[in-house]
Amino acid sequence: MMHLLYIDPGSGSFLVQAIVAAALGIVFYLKSFRNYIVSLFTRKRKKEEENKPQ
Repeated sequence: MMHLLYIDPGSGSFLVQAIVAAALGIVFYLKSFRNYIVSLFTRKRKKEEENKPQ
């Protein structure tokens, strides 16, 4: 027995919007997490070091 499902345009649009929002949220989270990890292993320069003449 085969069940046919009907998704009206409003529900389909909402579903697509939710999937896109979830994907972008995951991308943003992973990018933020990656930047945090990189910042743990990089040394931050002080302003005095940047302004010193060489």
